[in-house]
Amino acid sequence: MSAAEPSADLPGTGDDRVCSAKGCRATARHAVVWNNPKLHTAARRKVWLACDEHRTSLADFVALRGFLIEVVPVEQLTDADG
Repeated sequence: MSAAEPSADLPGTGDDRVCSAKGCRATARHAVVWNNPKLHTAARRKVWLACDEHRTSLADFVALRGFLIEVVPVEQLTDADG
């Protein structure tokens, strides 16, 4: 499974939160928060949701590019994230 292609959908809340890894339909427990400074303002917080299995691969993918801000539990997401 490739972390390079997260799904475009950012699901709702609770059990509707699905991992962003391509092909994964597991419940997301983590939020990989990132920002590409060439495309986004400094305040923009993009989010990929991750299940336990894909947390590291999704975070590593954006970290390798210097885009990773933080990884937090999905419960800590705010309206500013997304």
